[in-house]
This record gives sequence, C-alpha cells and structure tokens, in this order.
Amino acid sequence: MDIRTRTTTRRAVVIGAGIVGLTTGLALRRAGFEVVVCERAPEIRAAGASLGLWANALAVLDDLGLGEQVRAIGAPTEMRFHDPAGELLQSPEFGPEDRRYLLVHRAKLNDLLADAVGHGNIRLATAFEDYEEHEDRVTVRLSEGGTVETDLLIGADGAHSAVRERLVPGTPAREHAGHHAWRAVLPPGEVTVPGDRLILGGERCRGGYVRTYDGSVYWLVNQFDSPPLTGTRKEQAATRAVHLEEPGSPGVLSALIAATPEDRILHNRIMLVPPLPHWVSARVALAGDAAHAMSPHITAGATLGIEDAALLGRLLGADQDVPAALAAYQADRIPRYTHVARLSEAVEHAPTPREFARNYAAFSHWMLSRRPQGAGSEGREA
Repeated sequence: MDIRTRTTTRRAVVIGAGIVGLTTGLALRRAGFEVVVCERAPEIRAAGASLGLWANALAVLDDLGLGEQVRAIGAPTEMRFHDPAGELLQSPEFGPEDRRYLLVHRAKLNDLLADAVGHGNIRLATAFEDYEEHEDRVTVRLSEGGTVETDLLIGADGAHSAVRERLVPGTPAREHAGHHAWRAVLPPGEVTVPGDRLILGGERCRGGYVRTYDGSVYWLVNQFDSPPLTGTRKEQAATRAVHLEEPGSPGVLSALIAATPEDRILHNRIMLVPPLPHWVSARVALAGDAAHAMSPHITAGATLGIEDAALLGRLLGADQDVPAALAAYQADRIPRYTHVARLSEAVEHAPTPREFARNYAAFSHWMLSRRPQGAGSEGREA
C-alpha cells in the first residue's frame, strides 16, 4: 500500500497511539502533514489511571485547540509534600506557580486526542516491524505484510519502542532496580478523603491521594530500593503505606488501599531508557518515552513528551526540510534531557524528605522556566 500521491502533500507515519503519539499526530497535521498513526493494540487504551500535566503541556494543548476540553477532565492541584505526621515540607524559595499542575484522567485524555486526530487516521491492530530509509522517503513495514511510503517516521511507541531498537540498536529499556509503584482509582461515592495529600516517608517510600475532577480518588504508593516483593498487590501496597503514616495509627492511605479490590490495583516495575547517542536519522525520529522514559517520581513524563511533539510540529512546519528539522530537534532535546536526568537523580537521591521536596520544586521550577514549545509558537530557553 502506498500513501504517497502525485501531490506535494507531505506525509508522516507515527508509531504508537498513546498520548505522545496522538499529540505528535496533531502537531504534524498542524504543520501541514497528512498523518497516519499506527497502534499495535486493537483499541485506543491507556495504561494507568491518572497523569499530571504541567503548564508546558497545557500551553501546547491550548495551541492545538484542546485546552478547554482537557481542563474539563482534570482537577487543578499542587505538588506539595508532607511528612507522615502531616507537617508540610516547606521550600519557601519556590512559589505556587512552581507547584501547580492538572491531574487528568488518562483514558479520557487518550480518547479526546484520538477524536481530534480522527479515527480514520488511526490504524489499530497494526504493529511496526521495520523500515528502510531512502534519500527522499521512508518505507515502513507493518504487520501482516503492509507497507507505507512516507516522508517522515516518528517512533512514539513507549519505553519498549520497536522503532528505537531499529534506529539505535542495543538500547532496550532496563529496570530501575528496586523501584516499584502501586496505584488505583476509587470511583465517586465509594470513599471520601479530607483533602489531597502527598507524603514522603521512611524506607524510601512516597505516596498519597488526590481527588480527581469527577470526585474519584486516586491513590499511589512508590518505593525506591524495594526488597523482593511478596504477597498480593494489595498487601504489597499496604505494607509500604505503613511507612507513610504515623506509627500505630492507620491513616487515610491505608484505608483507601483496604477499600480497593485487588483487580483494580495497578503495579509497575519501573523501567528506564538509557541515554541515547542519537534520537534521529535523516527521516526518522523518536519522541516521548521511546526516547527518554524516566522514573515517574518526577511526574513529568507526559508533559515532557508533549513538548517533544510540539517541537517536532514547529520545526517541521512551513515546508521545512525534514532532515534539517530533525537535526534541530535532536540538538534541542538531547541537552535538555541530559539536564532533566541530573535533576531527576537529585530528587531520587535526596538524603531527607525535606531535601526531596526542595529538589522536586527546583526541578519543576526549571522545567516551567522554559516557554512552552507550542505547535505554532517560537520557543526559547528562559
């Protein structure tokens, strides 16, 4: 199958119909490309419960005409941490603007983006297998013998990216040793909480609970350097919640875990993508977790991936030369993510909860100090 025609329309294939892949599709359509998004799953679906979008991502979605709809499925909140006794861990050198984000329903965001891309432009149950790059095009081989001729290929297919394995062989995602996360959403009416609370506790644990836009409650538990896991997912989460509450007095987090059916609890062993020597070739590029999957303790993976999508759209607009645009994209992204990695490690390895809270605020302040790379805007380092 050949989607090229005798017209001058430029075409792009995006692999992966997650949040970053769909946003990339929208940004490239804005830049004048005809876009096909290929997804190996038989349906549009989101792994996980909720995600945080910071101001950078919201500015991009505003620019793409989706900001109001996204805010309608999100709850504004702030990244403020407490200790198990409930004391707020202060970082007075950073202000409210460094802490605000939108907690969004992940599946509803995926659906909204898919509707905006257009379901006729999304090919489900279509897996990427290989590509062959030519001077003026890329031949993309898909499952069941299908091929597509395109001007541009974007791998937005997550931490276990098949496009990355072809572009940068020998760079599989690796375990963030001992790092695990548990989370779930309890629907409205099943439980009430007095407010939002993010907690830093002992044994390298953190967690908490926040209310979502529709009255549901999202809880999470996360541990670095975890001992080997035993028991059910509920038991694993409950064991770690003890370190996030005052001794001898089971708190709200433990009650939320106890109220959650086992089959609603999600558990993830955290995976990372190693630093890559390059993200692009002349006509192939990586975006989102395919390029830079990091630990979720900085709660910024979606925002950073949406930035990638917007920058691709901006650089490839107005009939810009594809190889030159991708080279510029790489020149911007790799140094930025090198710095993100340093800030992320400073948070992870903070020796005390108070320093964890301060280093996190320092990260979000730095991230937000860059003007969002809107699909049609000029970006700069602040």
